[in-house]
Formats: sequence, structure tokens, C-alpha cells
Amino acid sequence: MSSSARVSLSSEALALGPLDGRYRPAVAPLIDHLSEAALNRNRVHVEVEWFIHLAQHQVLPGLEKLTAEQEAGLRAIVTDFNADSVAELAEIEAVTVHDVKAVEYYIGRRLEALGLAQLTPLVHFACTSEDINNLSYAVGVRDAVVDVWLPAARALVAQIADMARADRATPMLSHTHGQPATPTTLGKEIAVFAHRLGRQLDRIEKTEFLGKINGATGTYAAHVAAVPSADWQQVSESFVTGLGLTWNPLTTQIESHDWQAELYADVARFNRILHNLCTDMWSYISIGYFQQIPVPGATGSSTMPHKVNPIRFENAEANLELSNGILDTLGATLVTSRWQRDLTDSSGQRNIGVGFGHSLLAISNVAKGLERLDTAADVLANDLDHNWEVLGEAVQTVMRAEAIAGVPGMENPYERLKDLTRGHRVDGARMQEFVKGLGLSADAEARLIALTPGTYTGVADALVDRV
Repeated sequence: MSSSARVSLSSEALALGPLDGRYRPAVAPLIDHLSEAALNRNRVHVEVEWFIHLAQHQVLPGLEKLTAEQEAGLRAIVTDFNADSVAELAEIEAVTVHDVKAVEYYIGRRLEALGLAQLTPLVHFACTSEDINNLSYAVGVRDAVVDVWLPAARALVAQIADMARADRATPMLSHTHGQPATPTTLGKEIAVFAHRLGRQLDRIEKTEFLGKINGATGTYAAHVAAVPSADWQQVSESFVTGLGLTWNPLTTQIESHDWQAELYADVARFNRILHNLCTDMWSYISIGYFQQIPVPGATGSSTMPHKVNPIRFENAEANLELSNGILDTLGATLVTSRWQRDLTDSSGQRNIGVGFGHSLLAISNVAKGLERLDTAADVLANDLDHNWEVLGEAVQTVMRAEAIAGVPGMENPYERLKDLTRGHRVDGARMQEFVKGLGLSADAEARLIALTPGTYTGVADALVDRV
């Protein structure tokens, strides 16, 4: 079929990317904070609050304080922002060919109805576009992280911690370098991930969201030229902190975006640890440590009806990689700017929502994948029972302790256990026979005779309490 014979889909309301199409329900909460429409609403919010701030503090000579009704009317421009507002802004921008200027005109159109037409020049007063943009992005990213991404991530970590507690005492054969190793408990291994992920969330919760409003090159030049008597640094700081942000006192035309790079590095690290969880869970499923609970009516394979594939973890892996590709790029790009300003940051920041969207989608998939897992305790026990050689570590360590205590005949403990176990399968009877022939003290021999791979887990179950 030639391309000319195809019916074009480009005129339909179809999504180009999967986040706005196939996966939209999972990422929809981010739209209210990180979409282009949300950015424009936040621009209106910042412009309106700057207008109110200047008036209420009578920063400019001749300014009178606004009435409560006027303040409420101005803020209603933000709260009433909707699809019609988006369309109107698009019409204005088609003429201005400038998104922030369109916002200025959009607000200006509404002042006469509020009895404020004479204050139209106060809209965007002494501002460069980046004064509005940096604050709008900071508000949007903060709200997306605090209201959407962090709650989803915290819920997932709590789910992982609950799994760890449920299997805190379930013994499991460890695998270091892919080979049988000192046993652990399934719960302790899962708790490791809950602990690691939780640390990253603690870092993310401490993020400073910086902002600035200081003019075209960060010097307050226009501000001072217009009103030299005002303390513009104090006006700027009080305004930025009033938005719930941290004031950045020293910038070029742009806020330097270092806080964004720091945040995206922390989120990317969370993503990488979660990716590690996915690969481990996938591997445990593949050797039968977990059984997947089939979803009624779902198809695992188009040709092999017996299969229940670990698709949630595989989907999450891919989305975490995509998220990190974007977040890593943003972190590297946003901290650099040619001299006082270039627009590479502007193009990059429009993809912040995509980076968080792929991460949020992955979090959703991991949560769903974990919900469909049952621990196969019989498989775990059988694996342990076929690997008695892992007790070699315990035996040779006890022999070392015995030698220090003065028990004779404890020479070369490592080498003797190496000869017994390396490259050989050792069952319970052979291990106990070996222990009985060592000449250990009665107490030490009794402890080792009682030891099995399933009980050789140290304090693994107690370590789960660290989560």
C-alpha cells in the first residue's frame, strides 16, 4: 500500500506519543502541573501575584492598595483558567509570536471589568519573560513532585516494605555472581530496596525550588530606573518566598536551574534503583521464587497459552530508562547557558513532564506487578535443601573462632572447607559427617549440626525492622 493511498490520521485528535495515548490514564495527574496549558496557567498566576504584590506594598509611587474584591477578581483569572482560556491564549500568541507576551495581554483584557484598566501598565512590570517562566516552572515542578510523583513513589515504597515484612522470615538462597551463596530471607532482600528507595525520596522531599525576579540580566536595572527609592531586592525576595519558593539572589537573565539538575539527578537515581528491583523481581520469577497470579481473561502469549509473562516489570524497565534519558539530558543541559541567556533551556524544559510521566508510569506498573506475586515458599525451601555447601562459610568461621579460643586441630579451616565444597554438591548428611570429624568443642559442634541452609540466615529477619 503506497503512502499516497493511505488515509491520513494527522487531522484526527490522536496522540503522537504513548503518554498522551495508550498510557494517559496512568499519567493524567501530571497534566495539571507539567503540561503546556498548566505552564500558561502558572504564568497567569505569577503575573497576577506580581501585580497584587506591587500594589499591596505600594512599591510604585501613586499605587493604591487593591480592594478585597479586586484581589479576588484578579485571582479568579487564575482559578477560572480553562480550555477556553487556552484557546484564547493561542489566538493571542498567533499574533504576538511570544508566549509570555500573550499572557500579559490575556490579563490586560480582564482588568477593565475589575475597575483596574488604569493599572494595565502594572502587568509584567519590569519583568523579563524568564522572570515569569522560571517561577512558573518552579511552581509547576514543585506541585507535580509534591502532589503527584512523591505520593505515588511513597505508596510504592510502602508496598515494597509491606512485602518485606510479610516475607521477613522466609529463607532464601542468595546468589552472588549468579552462584549459590550465604542464605538470606526474601523479606530482607526486598527490604534492601525499600530502604534504598526511601533514602532517595527523603532527599527529594528536601528539594529547594528556587526562583528569581530581577530583570533582563539580573541587575534590577529597569526597576531602579523606574523607582530608585524601592528596595527591589527585598521586594523580589518577599515575592518569591510568598510563592512558596526559595529566593535565588544572584542570577543572569535566567534562574540558573541548578536546583532542577539536583532534583532530576535524585529522581533518576530513584529510577535506577527501581530498575534494579525490576530486574531482580523478573529474575526471581524466572527461577520460580515467585508465582504470578494470572489476570482473568488476560493473554500471556499469542501462541503459548500457559505463559504468564512478567510484563509489568519489563514495561517499567523500559519507561525508567526513557525517563532517565530525559532527566539526565535536562540535568546536563539546564546548568549551562551562553553568557547571560540562550534558549536551550526553554526547549528542554518543555520535556520535564515527559521525564516525570515515564517515571510515574513505571511506578504504576511496578505496583501492579508486585500485587500479582505469590511467594513460592516450597521452591525456595527446595533450592536451599539442594545447596548445603553454602554452610561451608559458617563451618570455617566457627573453626577460626575455635582456634582463637585454643581448641586444637583447627588449622587451615578455609582450605579444608574449600576441598569439601568447591565444585561439589554436599548434602546434609555429608556436611554433618564432616562437622563431627573436626574435633570442635561440644557447644560449637552442636550449633553446626543443628544448622541448615534454611536456618543459616543470621539476623536477616530482624534487619527488616530497619525499614
